Amino acid sequence: ESSAVEITPKSDKIWTLQDSGNPAELYALDNTGKLIQTLKIDGATNVDWEELASDKDGNLYIGDFGNNDNERKNLAIYMVKAKDLDKTNAAASKKITFYYPEQTEFPPAKKTDHFYDAEAFVFYKDNFYLFTKDRSGSGNTRLYKIPASEGNHAAKLLGTFPTCDGKKCRITGADISDDGKKIALLSNNKVWILDGFKSDDFLNGKSNRIDLGSDTQLEGVCFKGNSMLYFVDERDKHTGGKLYELKL
Repeated sequence: ESSAVEITPKSDKIWTLQDSGNPAELYALDNTGKLIQTLKIDGATNVDWEELASDKDGNLYIGDFGNNDNERKNLAIYMVKAKDLDKTNAAASKKITFYYPEQTEFPPAKKTDHFYDAEAFVFYKDNFYLFTKDRSGSGNTRLYKIPASEGNHAAKLLGTFPTCDGKKCRITGADISDDGKKIALLSNNKVWILDGFKSDDFLNGKSNRIDLGSDTQLEGVCFKGNSMLYFVDERDKHTGGKLYELKL
C-alpha cells in the first residue's frame, strides 16, 4: 500500500511507506523500483501514515495525519534525521502534533463538513504546508501552515484551491521542487503544477492540470530536481504497486 514517495537531498534513494494497519517502517527503492533497504521507526505507531517530506539537510518527515472519518485528535508529524537513514532501526528524533482550530466535532455531524482528512504536505522554510483530502464534496483542497518545531500547533488555514468534483479529484500527495518554485498536487489520476507564486503564497500563482490517464490509486508524488516527477500507487489485485516518472 505505497502511499508516499520522497527523495532527500544528496541521496539517490527513493523513499516510500505504507499507510494505516501496516508496520512503522520506511522503504528505500532504487530508480528501477527495487527494494534496497527497510528502516524500522522505533517507538512510533503507524496510525495512518500518508506522506513524506524532506528538508535541505536531508532529514525526512513522516505525515501521520490520515483521517478518513474526520475523527482523529492525534495528528502527528515525525522527523527522522538524515544520519539515521542508512540504518535498519531508528527512533524519530522529533514529534510534532497539530490540530485544526476550525474543527469542533469529531467527526463533524454533517458529511459536508468533513474537511479534515489529509494525505499531502511539503516542507518549506521551516514550516509544513498541508493540503487536505476533501471528503465534503466541495471539490476544494484546503491549505494549512504548521511550524516545523516541537509542540502542539494550531494549523493556520491559508486558503483553498479548487480541484474538481469526485473521488478522483481528491488530493493524495504533494511535493515542492528543489528550487522552491513549483508545487505538485496529486490525485488518483491527475497532477496540478502550481508555479508563479511569491514566497509561500502557493495558491495565488498559476496552475496547470495534467491528466495522467491512470486508473490506479496514485498516492505519492515527488520532484526529482525541478522538472521530473516520480509517482507511486497502491497495489490493488492486479494493478498498481509501481513507480512511475513524468518529465514536465
